[in-house]
Parts: sequence; structure tokens; C-alpha cells
Amino acid sequence: MQVFEVESGEIVAQFEKFAAERGIRDAAIVSLIGGIRRFTISTMPATDESADIVSTYDLPAEMHGNGEIRDGRVHIHATMAIQGDHAVAGHLHSAEVDHWFARAYVVPVSA
Repeated sequence: MQVFEVESGEIVAQFEKFAAERGIRDAAIVSLIGGIRRFTISTMPATDESADIVSTYDLPAEMHGNGEIRDGRVHIHATMAIQGDHAVAGHLHSAEVDHWFARAYVVPVSA
């Protein structure tokens, strides 16, 4: 198992960088946890599963999720807990850390 940790900046791009530096092309992201400052997430509209509704939130959030790395690309599904005890969930496009951290526990998959 590998641990990818980001203490500042955008996490998806940094996770992809960490995977490349460690020679990881395919892996399971078995756990994602952290606190982030802002994020962009998408879900599918009820009438078209091939489309995305992309939403950006300039809100801090507690984050958890999981996903995979395929061909060096990070794919994460996450739930963000935001103010008011609400949750926002979906495909994570980006998330920025500036006060807390984001940590992914990654298990490489060998062919």
C-alpha cells in the first residue's frame, strides 16, 4: 500500500503526479480522507446518464471517498460534508487543500 498525502494545493493533479513518480499506472484508491477548502464535483442528470452536472463549491468540507487509478489517471468518487450538516457527493474533478490535508491510501494493481 502507498500513501499519497497533500498538505497544500489541488489534490487530483498531485495524486496523478505521485502515481507517475512511483511508477503506478493502475491502482485502487481504497480510502480517501481529509479536509479541503474548495472543490468541484459532478453528478448525472436524471434524464441523461451520459451527461454531467458540474458544480463548484467555494466552501470548506470534510471529505471521504474512494476510486481508482487507470492508465495513470485518477478517478475519485467522494462525499463532502459541508456547513449545515449537508453532504455533496459525486465524481471529484478537483479539490484544493490549504489548511488541513488530503490523504489517499492506494493499492497498486499488477497486471
